[in-house]
Amino acid sequence: MSSDEPSPKYIFITGGVISSVGKGITTASLGRLLQSRGLSVTVQKLDPYLNVDPGTMSPYQHGEVYVTDDGAETDLDLGHYERFLDQNLTAASSVTMGQISAEVIERERRGDYLGGTIQTVPHVTDLVKERVRGLAEREGVDVLIVEVGGTVGDIEGQAFLEAIRQMRYEEPRNGTLAIHVTPLFHLKATDELKTKPTQHSVRTLRSMGIQPDIIISRTDIPADSGITDKLALFCDVPAEAVMTLETASSIYQVPAILERAGLTDLTLERLGLTARPAQLGRSIDSWLEWTDRLAETDRVCRVGIVGKYVELRDAYLSVKEALIHAGAQRSASVDITWIQSDDLDHADQPEIAAALADVDGVIVPGGFGERGIEGEVGVARFALEQDIPYLGLCRGMQNMVIAFARERLELPNANTTEADEHTDAPVIALLDEQREVTEMGGTMRLGRYPCELMPETLAYRLYQSEFAYERHRHRWEFNPQYRDRFERAGLLASGTSRDGELVEIAEVCDHPFMLGSQFHPELKSRPERSHPLFLGFIDSVLAESETALRHPVGATNSSH
Repeated sequence: MSSDEPSPKYIFITGGVISSVGKGITTASLGRLLQSRGLSVTVQKLDPYLNVDPGTMSPYQHGEVYVTDDGAETDLDLGHYERFLDQNLTAASSVTMGQISAEVIERERRGDYLGGTIQTVPHVTDLVKERVRGLAEREGVDVLIVEVGGTVGDIEGQAFLEAIRQMRYEEPRNGTLAIHVTPLFHLKATDELKTKPTQHSVRTLRSMGIQPDIIISRTDIPADSGITDKLALFCDVPAEAVMTLETASSIYQVPAILERAGLTDLTLERLGLTARPAQLGRSIDSWLEWTDRLAETDRVCRVGIVGKYVELRDAYLSVKEALIHAGAQRSASVDITWIQSDDLDHADQPEIAAALADVDGVIVPGGFGERGIEGEVGVARFALEQDIPYLGLCRGMQNMVIAFARERLELPNANTTEADEHTDAPVIALLDEQREVTEMGGTMRLGRYPCELMPETLAYRLYQSEFAYERHRHRWEFNPQYRDRFERAGLLASGTSRDGELVEIAEVCDHPFMLGSQFHPELKSRPERSHPLFLGFIDSVLAESETALRHPVGATNSSH
């Protein structure tokens, strides 16, 4: 950035007392609000764990792994950022202490530090600041919002907070803003909200040299002005800068709540920024029009999500949000039934029929490992037999292929080599170039790849385009040796890689809607622009629900 250009502003958002307090939604909402005032914004997440990224973590540990166009495996909060800001982020928006530590050691091994003793200050903190400033300058934005993962007081996050303290000292007086998000706990015994946890959290933050400029207190019940006055007094923050954020029925209502609380105006004032006309579709009115559609639904889609991680629904967060987006576009709410796939591993068809009795469509999302595969194959087989709308995502597409092979190709042992390395019908397998790679993640296809769509197919009609560009995160592939046999039996490779070698989308021809994608379309869905595959699925589910009384789920379909 040249010297005559204005320096970017930095907003640092920290959380206190407990995790999952809403920092990510607050960060995404503030970004959307600043866009509504005509400012250019991007977002960055600082995660204090020592993993390089969440790619090798169990979903039970950290929810879904969100993948960017450039193949970065990141925290699920980046999904919130992308959806709210309608922006494609990169690996630079996800910084972990594992990445910082690894780079510091690499620099030390190269001799970059000229024999110096390597320390947290300055070497770790300098690299953190380099990552933060580097993103803001490369993107050329007015504002970079930086969310710090974890809670204030966590030992692993101290280096990030020290780097932020230094930046607040080094940047101009109105160049940074510190926002602290904490919970207000409601004691039922006395029916009162307690501010003491927030007071202690702010005290801890101040002990690290950071005085919050704004406090946002999360609460499940309304808080009166006495609460904000008390927080202002004991946390040394002006009363107008203490805001309570009551739990909303939808995360998409949060920007409007924070706008009414005055967060946008206060942020502009503190950073010395002037509002400009918003870009087309970025005004707050545009956002409110969309959230109004969420509340004005007159139809219900009953969808079953069948997966191996459903105990922690954040493992399928983007799938859930993509369903909400598509439903809103059709003025429909989505009623999700969560079904544990490994509970169905040994189920017969009547048991699967009972599990799906209350749904009009099924989604089988991604996952890794043998557990739950047979249950998902059984669900796919049932959807195939009963003409139930089915959308398979990554592993869900693979299990759809296995079910079709067993049912229509007379290959009773068809399987994925992920579950049965010695199957005599490996319709899903590792490709030859993957077999010699042993490092975890090294065999995966990650990030954005083109998909060429076959004319006169369902996929082509949904996309209305010859090409789609979608994000991948998977290891096993459709085995091309079986492709001709599948297509003769009625399962088409309606989307492929540009060279035609890799199957990206498979669909069943004589079915109302049975389609699977090797990629993860949920990662590209946006509130005001739902993904075509999810929209097509919702259309099919709505059509199914209208005829559900005439065609009960458990009835036998004579066409097969």
